[in-house]
Amino acid sequence: MSAAQPIPARHKNVNRAEVCDQNFIEFVQGWSGSPQRAPRGDESVLPGSLCSAQDFLELFESQLVSRHLDLMARVLRVKNKVFYTIGSSGHEGNAMVARLTRHTDPAFLHYRSGAFMAERFRKLPGMDPIMDSALSFAASMDDPASGGRHKVWGSKPLWVIPQTSTIASHLPKALGTAVAIEQARRIGHELPVPADSIAICSFGDASANHATAQTAFNAAQWTAYQKLPAPVLFVCEDNGIGISVKTPNDWIHASFSVRRDLDYFRADGLDLANGYEQVARAVHHCRTTRRPTFLHLRTTRIMGHAGTDFEIEWRSFEELMAVEASDPLLRSAAIALESGLYTRESLLAKYEDTRRKCFAAAEEADRRPKLDRLEDVIAPLAPYSPHKVAAEAQRADHAERRLTAFGGEEKLPERQPPRHLAIQINNALHDLFCKYPEALLFGEDVAQKGGVYTVTKGLHKAFRNARVFNTLLDETMILGLAQGYANMGMLPIPEIQYLAYFHNACDQIRGEAASLQFFSNDQYRNPMLVRIAGLGYQRGFGGHFHNDNSITALRDIPGLVVGCPSRGDDAATMLRTLAALAKVDGRVCVFLEPIALYMTKDLYEPGDGQWLTSYPPPEQAMPLGEGRIYGEGANDLLIFTYGNGVPMSLRAAREIEKRHGWKVRTVDLRWLVPLNEAFIAEQARSARRILVVDEGRHSAGVGEGVITAIVEAGLGATPLRRVVGADTYTPLAGAAFLVLPGDADIVAMAAELV
Repeated sequence: MSAAQPIPARHKNVNRAEVCDQNFIEFVQGWSGSPQRAPRGDESVLPGSLCSAQDFLELFESQLVSRHLDLMARVLRVKNKVFYTIGSSGHEGNAMVARLTRHTDPAFLHYRSGAFMAERFRKLPGMDPIMDSALSFAASMDDPASGGRHKVWGSKPLWVIPQTSTIASHLPKALGTAVAIEQARRIGHELPVPADSIAICSFGDASANHATAQTAFNAAQWTAYQKLPAPVLFVCEDNGIGISVKTPNDWIHASFSVRRDLDYFRADGLDLANGYEQVARAVHHCRTTRRPTFLHLRTTRIMGHAGTDFEIEWRSFEELMAVEASDPLLRSAAIALESGLYTRESLLAKYEDTRRKCFAAAEEADRRPKLDRLEDVIAPLAPYSPHKVAAEAQRADHAERRLTAFGGEEKLPERQPPRHLAIQINNALHDLFCKYPEALLFGEDVAQKGGVYTVTKGLHKAFRNARVFNTLLDETMILGLAQGYANMGMLPIPEIQYLAYFHNACDQIRGEAASLQFFSNDQYRNPMLVRIAGLGYQRGFGGHFHNDNSITALRDIPGLVVGCPSRGDDAATMLRTLAALAKVDGRVCVFLEPIALYMTKDLYEPGDGQWLTSYPPPEQAMPLGEGRIYGEGANDLLIFTYGNGVPMSLRAAREIEKRHGWKVRTVDLRWLVPLNEAFIAEQARSARRILVVDEGRHSAGVGEGVITAIVEAGLGATPLRRVVGADTYTPLAGAAFLVLPGDADIVAMAAELV
């Protein structure tokens, strides 16, 4: 049976939300069928349906809650009591996915998931889907999902990880979470969810075309092709349109039903009685086979994309009428009446009672406090517990595991002669793996090969494939995997092979990983330590992609921590602190490794060995924000720098001292995000002249932040110059050194300060 056509709108300019609301009322009032005997709770709601009466009653209630939250939002938005009008109307069939999965199945949801959430709220006693949702709509501080920072579908006890911009950016981390659920067993890690959990990820048909979505689908297939479990349920809620751009007819089916190793199921999300069995089959398949599963859920979209979308301006009246006639709530009303579970009067009473509850909750939410202080807004963004971080970084209770990993007492790295940067990073990674059994290192070429610069050499042999492994060549998925492992309580250490490759996947950190603490009010965290090889001056293997000197894409990501060592001992102590920041405060950390310094041994003269360092014992760590000072007390000239700029500045300082008789102090910032502005000002306060040596580009580089810190500290009168790279991509071969600053440029700029 199909729902009858709704009564036509009297005028084309009528508010379409009001039309849909009235359609439901008039459909119920006008229903003239003959009801059957009302089924008992465990009986089929309609002949031939696997959806029981109890299932249907609760699903229908969830649909009504979702619909009235949408209607409430449209009414109260114009009164500034609600701040979000992207609704779920037409997608209420996703309540079936919530009912047929568990509240411990991590869920990454599309923004049209009101009914899913209303249904999942049933999984735990004492939770209120209407009030909790109303608080989120009202941006109240009492919102249990985000604390008033954004309208998000999220819940810590219900394992719904908040999403802020779901144009497919959440698919990689959903797959990563599914992979992590299975990876835990292989490394003996205790999961925060049951071992047979699946990851649920919903999105629209338009979003399925996004490159980030295709990345996740491809990686899921790549994983399944190798017989590796990846229990992710991709739920494509196909309403046939993206804002105003129509999806080609049957595109999703044609595109996804034939993909190898992505198991396809189709379900009718407009009809609870018919769609229930189909959804159940997809969920059961995903959970039992542990394979990536694609559930194509038929939906529609009524009331437009959002409250500001006046569809009548770009969509024909006849088409709007046809769409509104497909409203799934009309079909649910027909089932309710035909089965005898409701009478017309009782159903309308239920409908109006749900409306009343939603509006009452919204009015109450409007009276609750809002965020009105900056410190409250940013409180969850970048938590930092310095004493706990220091204690964790200096914790060294893994002596026995170190002996096994390094091959005995005499082979411990602190007992070896001074070594260059790459070896000391390698030693520090071995140490971290001994300290944290939940640590995983992965990326392109990192396992048997040991990375293109052999920085991870030996880790695969020592800790085996369950903890050190190669991935497909896809930086977006590498960072998606990292978020998945973090969700499941592990310590991911992904490698991005070159800094230029990070830009392909930047949003996985900017929009997803680094934003999670903020938009979940610090209930969810993405602890990770991302290793990125980069910066310039690499000889014999140049060009832009291997000599990317710009870290601008990292500098403006809120909450991110970026450390950049220039020497081996600093690398080891910095890695310990970055890992501790991830473990203690859940921070997203980046360890930026200067490629050109990996194998550097000498500083002033060939063979002097002055850039080799001893390995610091495991109880030593570098405090966040602490710089290294060379020539402390020298005030004639102060040089601020980092990375490759440190040895360059030290060589230049020797020449400057010869030429001008100045005493030169060189400061290695070491921590680039956030910059330690107090430390910078403290160093600058006693200096007679200041040079900022920034190997990045002229625009938007670290140097700009250093100069700003100096000026804002009231020290702008101190003679100051900047030595910086040109605003250009890096060319190949020797031409690269025309665009990057060098020793001679530093000496020449110092002469201008005479």
